[in-house]
Amino acid sequence: MTDTTLMRSRSSGPIEMTTEPTFRRRIRRLILVSIVALGLISVLAAMSGDTAWAATALLVGGWVTMPSLLARSLVRPQWRYLLAVPASAVSAGLVIIAAGFDGSAAARFGWWLMAAGVLTGGTLGGWFWYRWWPVPASLDEPFSTGRWVLVAVHAGLVVAGGLLVAFSGLL
Repeated sequence: MTDTTLMRSRSSGPIEMTTEPTFRRRIRRLILVSIVALGLISVLAAMSGDTAWAATALLVGGWVTMPSLLARSLVRPQWRYLLAVPASAVSAGLVIIAAGFDGSAAARFGWWLMAAGVLTGGTLGGWFWYRWWPVPASLDEPFSTGRWVLVAVHAGLVVAGGLLVAFSGLL
């Protein structure tokens, strides 16, 4: 991204809340990631005998609304503010499952890891996209190394937790 594009985008608010072409590519990638990741999490919850139906419903609701809102935000970036709703639903569903899970210790830990990962992602979204707190200059660029490290932590927690839940029956 050029400095001119970045300055133009920043003058109208954070680039995360614009139609800037390089950020639109990230949104498209997030649509695919949310379809796959939230789908897998929802399936894990539905297949687990120890999950409350309300928690599974929250996960499925997040699975449907997150990619839908992201897709709508390609045309109207202000719809990204509504992403807090499915992020909260998925976070709540995972915390409910983790807190009430009565299966193996490995699976319970996996549910907590996924909850931590999703909560981390929601916090990063609030910080970087909604600017709930000031963003340091080193993290202000959406494609900076620092941001990718934080995204990797978020994703790593979710993936590690999902793998623990999925394979805990085999251990």
